[in-house]
This record gives sequence, structure tokens and C-alpha cells, in this order.
Amino acid sequence: MADQLPYKPQAGEIPTNPGVYRFRGEGGRVLYVGKAKNLRQRLSNYFAPLHTLHERTRRMVTTATEVEWTVVPTDVDSLQLEYQWIKEFDPPFNVKYRDDKSYPFLAVTLADEAPRVMVTRNAKIRGAKYFGPYPKVWAVRDTIDLMIKVFPIRTCSDSSYRRAMQSGRPCFPGQIGKCGGPCSQKVTVEEHRAIVDDFVAFMQGGDERFTRDLTAKMKAAAIATDYELAAVYRDKLESLEAVLTKSALVLPDDVDADLFGVAEDELDAAVHHFVIRGGRVRGVYSRIVDKELSISGGDLVDQILQHTYGEAKGTDIPRRVLVPELPPAHDELQRFLTQRRGTKVEIQVAQRGQRAELMRNATLNAQQTLVRHKSRRSSDFATRSQALADLQEALGMSEAPLRIECYDISHLQGTNVVGSMVVFEDGLPRKDQYRSFSIAETTDDTDSMHQVLTRRLAHLDEPPEEAPDAAEVATSEEEGVVTETGTRRRFSYPPQLLIVDGGQPQVAAAWRALRESGHTEIALAGIAKRLEELWVPDDDYPVILPRSSEALYLVQRLRDEAHRFAIRHQRSRRKRDIHTVLSEVPGLGEQRIKALLRHFGSVAALRESTVEQIEELPGIGSKLAATIHAHLRRG
Repeated sequence: MADQLPYKPQAGEIPTNPGVYRFRGEGGRVLYVGKAKNLRQRLSNYFAPLHTLHERTRRMVTTATEVEWTVVPTDVDSLQLEYQWIKEFDPPFNVKYRDDKSYPFLAVTLADEAPRVMVTRNAKIRGAKYFGPYPKVWAVRDTIDLMIKVFPIRTCSDSSYRRAMQSGRPCFPGQIGKCGGPCSQKVTVEEHRAIVDDFVAFMQGGDERFTRDLTAKMKAAAIATDYELAAVYRDKLESLEAVLTKSALVLPDDVDADLFGVAEDELDAAVHHFVIRGGRVRGVYSRIVDKELSISGGDLVDQILQHTYGEAKGTDIPRRVLVPELPPAHDELQRFLTQRRGTKVEIQVAQRGQRAELMRNATLNAQQTLVRHKSRRSSDFATRSQALADLQEALGMSEAPLRIECYDISHLQGTNVVGSMVVFEDGLPRKDQYRSFSIAETTDDTDSMHQVLTRRLAHLDEPPEEAPDAAEVATSEEEGVVTETGTRRRFSYPPQLLIVDGGQPQVAAAWRALRESGHTEIALAGIAKRLEELWVPDDDYPVILPRSSEALYLVQRLRDEAHRFAIRHQRSRRKRDIHTVLSEVPGLGEQRIKALLRHFGSVAALRESTVEQIEELPGIGSKLAATIHAHLRRG
């Protein structure tokens, strides 16, 4: 592969103005759209030597066949043009948004002659004003039932409304007092529109005049001894208060804000969005974001805000936007949102107090959304089958890898080195076949990987009666792994695929072990943590699985499970080593060891303490304290 792209612009050809650029592929398809304050400086990053680029960026620029740009007057104009082009061309390398699920909204059809309030999951009704989304449909219906007691607006369908207006007979909801539209003949179209405006104003939050007016009218009616009218106002006031209590007061009641919590991994992100009006949570969104290119947290926030407010205007944009990290061009983004709202909009990081607590809550919800998104993929049989088929095709295997083993190495600054082996069959973990390997002496991670695989592969040729290597350690039942006694489960069942955690060096070490054992029929791949590409033996370039590939997700799960299992076993060994050091002290029993570790926190802290400090612990006399101190100092 050439180290320079054939379509690279000539030196000095790219302007230094702000603008928006597009990478195009075969057939003129737009692959990626981006913005820049300085086009020349930004695009030069893409045309650096290919070996220095992030793998996913390299894949994008080598797929493209040309780049073009448009100069704009200001940075705010570049924001607007970038959003328009992303909406128009749907570039595959820009971030993709997928709602985690469909939410019910409360919608008011303002474009109708007599607007109606309704429950809907359709977020694209022309001219409609939306509130929510709500977690459940019944929550929307409860809110509507309470609100129409105070603001009697139309709830009937369009066909019922037309039929009622033509016949002069109220619709059924109007007959039973559930609809206050013009067809009920209680109000005119103009009066109904005024009631709708009040309904919308109250739902938007920040307008307390309704509760104040109802309270004043109730008191005035009571003074005038018109108790029936006072009771009507009282019931309406209770309905408004019931609507308000359904949404928690999370910030001061004069605050309108949107808060975004974000959780991400290398390829996906989850966004949890709290819509706060009048200090209360009026709506909650969760959505999944696919990251085709590797982008920073600030750039991801920038894309999220553009997607959220790209079509919004006026009060749909709050006065304050709270985010976990400021976008790189947050000043320009603030001006962009200010222009759309008509008044000043601030983008801030939630750092302390109620806002920080709410951000932690939103981030926690985003993490749970991301976990749900990934777990749904692993629980579906068809999805697992597709993952195995994709992996077979990508690695050029003759059969699907029904049994996959993944290996990882863990250590603590070169000590307590352990290897882990996890097993997936038919795309699901087989925890009873997980194994850990103790490594006594090693030079580096590649040597450790070679040792582990050499020992594991040796069992493929064992006679049935032979037991596994005594150095193999099965972990506890707490991990879901069966601790076997007597003759343990043998490793005689060969995998179709071995995966190692790492890039070319680890793959080379694993391939050497396969050759030495005579089992080169087993496919091998390594997954690098940062770039998420697969390395195979004797290949200078990695296998790039599609961003949305189920095979990539399966390999990630294997890698993460092997890493978790290795870390867990390495930590348990470290704890045993600490316990062993103290158990060698004469006169120090189990209870005193626990008390010492609980008091000092670690052997290192205990080693640095004085005899007097050790003696302060109940049950430790001066003689024993001196013995402990001397033993640890010698060690």
C-alpha cells in the first residue's frame, strides 16, 4: 500500500478559512462529513503518512477517492452546513444514532384548526408540539386526564371532530365531558385556540401564573360564599399540582435545561438525556450511538448536540445545556444554539451540587443502556449464528468456529504473572471450561503467551487417561467455574479458533506455539485493544471487521471476558501471597492477620509502621509487635 493517497491536494491548495469538507468514495458516495476552523490544518491530519493514522481513519481515507471542501464565512455557518450535509448524505463514517426503544409522547397538533392532545410514538407529525417522552403510555394518559380538567381541549380523533362539526352533535368524549373542543359547542374555535396556548405554556414549564390565578379565584369564590365555584377551582388546582408532582423537582424551579449523560466503549456510546423544564424532569431519552471513526469525548458531545438541536427552534432549545465534557468548539456551538433559540444559550459541564448528582444519575442510566444494548445482541441465537458465520468469512476459515478459546496475560509490574483461557461454544461462554495458568518465570508478555499456549496445546495429544498439567489452576465456584477434584476435565477437545489479546507480537508468539505443537490447522487471530482490528499470522495488515459486525462484537466479548478472568485470578493470587507473608510470622494466627490487614490496609503500610504503631492494635503485645516488625523488615 502506498504511504500517500493519490487524491491528496497539492501544497497550498487547501484554504485556511473555516469550512466543511467531504470525503467521497466510488460512485461519488459521501463517506464522511466534517467541519474545521482551519481547513488546511484539519485536512492535513488525514493526509499524514498512513502508518501514523488511527486504523479506522486509515480505512476511511483509503476507501475514499476524493476530498472536497466548501469555505464558509464563520464557524457557526460551518456547524449549520455540516449538520445539513450529514442529514442529506447520511455518511457511513459519521456517527449513527439509534433510539434504544420507542417512547410515547404527549403531542398537541398545533397545525390543526382545533388542535388536539394525543398519545403518540410518531415524532414527525407536521406542526405538532411534543412533550416527553414518557416511560410508559399510561403515564401520558394520566397526564392528559389531569390536564383536560383544567384546560379542556380536544381529545377526539380528526374523523370524529369533522363528523361532529358537520352534524352539530358533539363527539362522544364531548358528550361525557372529556373533550372541550368546538364540537361540544361550549367554546368557539378562537377560544379553544387560547385554551390550547395555555395548555402548551403550562407544559413547557416556568409559567406559574396558572396556579396563582386558580388559587386567587378559589379564595375569591370562597369569600363570596360561592362554594361550588370554589370547589371547581380547588379541583383544577389539585389536578395541576398532581401533574407537577409526577415529575421530580431536581433543580431550582426557575431552571430550564437539558442534561446529557454519556457512556461509551471503543465502538458504541449510549446517551441518556434528561429534559428539565421549571426544575422538573419533563422527559427522558435514551439512544445508542455507533462510532465508525475513533473520536474524542468532546467531539462526541458536539455530534450529540448537533443531532439533538439540528431541527429545533425557539423554546425547544433550553437556556442551559449540561454535558459531561465541553466540545472543542463549544463557543461556536453556543452561538449556533443562541441563534436558533433567539436568546442566550449556555453549554456547561455539571461539576458540583445538584447538577453533578443528576449527571451521575444520567451517566449511570447511559451505562445501563449500553449494557442492555450489548446483552440483547448476545442473547439472540440468530445473531450469534451470524457472528460465527461473519468470523468464518473474515478469517477465511473452512468451517464456522463453534469452539473459540481466548487467552490473556495479567501481571502486577512483572510479578504474579498469570494467563487466562476462556471458552465460548456456539457464541456463548462455557465457564466450566475456563482455566488459569500460573507462570513462574517469563521475560515478557509474548514469552508468557507462548508458554501458556504450549502447555494448553500439549493436552490435545494426550492419551485419555492422563490428567492436565498440575500448574493449571481452576478458579472458584464464585466465578461460575467448577473446581474439579481427582481427574479434571481434559483439554482434548480442540478449538477451531484461538484468539489472543494483543497485536502482531502476541500473534507471532502464539503462531510459534501452534507450529511447535504441530496444530497449525487451528485458526489464530489477535485483537488489539485500542484499534479493535484483528491480526492474523504472517500478514502485515489487519483484518478490519465492519463497525456493525456481530463478529466484531463477539470477539470483543471474548477479549473482555479473558481480561476480566485473568485480572480476577491475578488479584486472588496477590491476596494469597500477602496472607502467606504474614502467616510466616511466629505467633501470628488467622484472626490477627485479618485484624492487621484491616487496620493498616496492606502489607506495604504495615512494613512502614513502627513497633509502637503495631502494638496499638488490640491483641498485639510488645513482643509480638517487635517480631512482626523484624520479620517484615527482613523480608
